[in-house]
Amino acid sequence: MDFDEFTGTVQHRLELPGTGETVRAIRATLMTLGSRIPAGAAEDLAASLPMEIDWYLTGAADEHGQRFDWREFVARVGEIERTDPPKAAYHAQVVVDLVGSLVPPSDLQQLRDQLPESESDENWGKLFGVIDAGGWEEHERS
Repeated sequence: MDFDEFTGTVQHRLELPGTGETVRAIRATLMTLGSRIPAGAAEDLAASLPMEIDWYLTGAADEHGQRFDWREFVARVGEIERTDPPKAAYHAQVVVDLVGSLVPPSDLQQLRDQLPESESDENWGKLFGVIDAGGWEEHERS
């Protein structure tokens, strides 16, 4: 999948009006995710993504391996994307679902392992909500 296909797919799934908003949603999610996970895990995920997208996980992240929780993740994504937390969370789920369909299953599992889940309702498991519901096609039908 190339850059145009990736952004077009995200734009369609999120029903965003333009490429600018779409790239901002992708950038916000992947930069924040890249900041949260170790550099090696970010590089593994990035290897299967279009060149213009993979940089958000690797080069654009200020510092890899930062420790923050799901709420902070959503707040950071929302701040970069300039949207409210519920939209930021949903946009991140949709972007991660597309990434998950492009990377090897072992890389997706490695990502899950890097993000600990807690008993609280606000946990990293929410990032994989669309994936866990069967992926975008199943999510769209429900």
